[in-house]
Amino acid sequence: MKTYFSKPKPEERTEPVCCPVCGQSKTRPHWQLDGYAFARCIGCSHIYQNPRPRPTDLAKRYDEDYKQYEVENAENFFNLMRLGLADLGFDEIEASLPADRRFIDIGCATGVLVRHMADRAWESVGVEPCEGSADYGRRQRGADIRTGILETAAFPDAHFDLIHSSHVIEHIPEPGAFVDEIRRVLKPGGWCVTVTPSVAGLQARLLGKHWRSAIADHVHLFSPPGLQRLFADRGLQPVRLKTWGGIAKGLAPSPIKTVVDRLAKRCGFGDVMALLVRG
Repeated sequence: MKTYFSKPKPEERTEPVCCPVCGQSKTRPHWQLDGYAFARCIGCSHIYQNPRPRPTDLAKRYDEDYKQYEVENAENFFNLMRLGLADLGFDEIEASLPADRRFIDIGCATGVLVRHMADRAWESVGVEPCEGSADYGRRQRGADIRTGILETAAFPDAHFDLIHSSHVIEHIPEPGAFVDEIRRVLKPGGWCVTVTPSVAGLQARLLGKHWRSAIADHVHLFSPPGLQRLFADRGLQPVRLKTWGGIAKGLAPSPIKTVVDRLAKRCGFGDVMALLVRG
């Protein structure tokens, strides 16, 4: 499945930023690409774009082309999300919750997971910054989707039993504020699932700046320790972390890919990671 990416526009402006994980201002160059660069934090080794595009410029990238990409790949994304949730023990989590449980999918695209959870008798809602994707999900799926971002959606305190975001946090300019808001709206003892590329995975190590996730739209590239620290420092307890995806399709014959993918999942060096935390 092709990764969506947009190129930085000439009118976009950048700004220097401190590390969102530890607050350190000193960095060293990591990967230089066409029109953008990733730096490595001196303090905690987190990799992020520095300088970074302004948040207003980043928001403009999620346009009609992005919506079309989401529509065309909705079923593929849904299947991957279901597998990720299963790996983290979703059935056990669901069984432990009361009948009036609440779910939110952050960056829900066209709302396929929002609709699925509603069909499982959850009170289910999504937030999505791309107006076209959100509108499609409301019209075509009957999903409850709020256009915008979590930080401005104004949900009540301690509202959700399960919070989910898939391939979202790497796009967010201020992930610390994002996690703070997750903690605010998550019920005590509630669960949060975060899926994002792993810069510590085999593909990133082998391919370097040519890794498929080293794109302009990803302003952060998290490692497993960095992602866990981001949540733990804000009072959310990491419970379980899984990775998957050893080699991208087309980079090796199928038998080799199958073996490497299994090893990556078993040994924790997959291309994508899913973190389960608890409030």
